[in-house]
Amino acid sequence: MNTENKLLLENQLCFSIYACSREITKLYRPILEKFGLTYPQYLVLLSLWEQDSQSVKELGDKLFLDSGTLTPMLKRMESTGLIFRKRDSNDERKVFISLTEDGKNLKAEAYCIPEQFFTESNATYDEFLSLLNQTKSLLQKIHTANENKK
Repeated sequence: MNTENKLLLENQLCFSIYACSREITKLYRPILEKFGLTYPQYLVLLSLWEQDSQSVKELGDKLFLDSGTLTPMLKRMESTGLIFRKRDSNDERKVFISLTEDGKNLKAEAYCIPEQFFTESNATYDEFLSLLNQTKSLLQKIHTANENKK
């Protein structure tokens, strides 16, 4: 790539990923509204459906969210009856997040969410898998680079 093209917006991987992320969230919005969820709330539920009862720190690490962003969202999810928060009896600073029965039961209804997203995305299964693997690899490399700078 010549020097002149290096600063073109269309040649920036970061912009392409950023814009794609926004478009993905936009595509998910009407699907998730049927469940009364935002996209970040859906991610919390996905994580808790995999492993119930996680600390706020564990959730934040998995979702790449800081506690300042996560805590207010978790409070809203608790008020809607999907999760409950409980302080660790041994360490009051540690808060665990667990699914309520409603949160657990929502999983059975949620299987349609990724299916509907995939259908509406117009991507082939092979494209989807290829992109998923590439973005996971890139995320790991960039995360490691950022961790090494700490």
